[in-house]
Amino acid sequence: MSDTATRGRRSKVDLLPDGIRKKLDTGLRDGSITQMELLDEINVLIEAAGLPEEQQLSRAGLNRYASKMEAVGKSLREMREITQVWTAELGDKPTGEVTKLILEMARSQLFKALLNEDGETADVGMIKDAMLAVQRLESAAMASHKREKEIRKVFAEEAANAAVKVASQAGLTAKAVESIKREILGIV
Repeated sequence: MSDTATRGRRSKVDLLPDGIRKKLDTGLRDGSITQMELLDEINVLIEAAGLPEEQQLSRAGLNRYASKMEAVGKSLREMREITQVWTAELGDKPTGEVTKLILEMARSQLFKALLNEDGETADVGMIKDAMLAVQRLESAAMASHKREKEIRKVFAEEAANAAVKVASQAGLTAKAVESIKREILGIV
């Protein structure tokens, strides 16, 4: 079979029942046994589940999946490291710069995953999950923006009240004091 005949078709791993796939993912992450031992265990589970023999994983198929999972893991580890560096650099700034940075990095990783650099087509489940992730990212971005506006409003009110106090003590007229307050609060 040519390589182009399999494009768009889900891999054997993608077709595994959830329990078997979780066992495979755990075994790959764990690393306590070799891939060959894991392959044997997974194929025994496939047989015990009554799946057809063609559902058995091959060594090459497991290796491709393991490589793909390692690439995803590496990307996530790199993103975590970058996030930690930037969080340490920016600190807990009330302006939401850290949140904006993290959201942008997450969007970037999501679109990278959707483009699927191996040339494989993303399956419908992946697209659905990606759309949900985008919705959640945008929700988080909106919440961050709203929080930032609230912080700025509180800061402006505090600054305006302080200015009013100082201006009143300096003997400015009530009209001048009100004008300063309106200017600080951005009220025209």
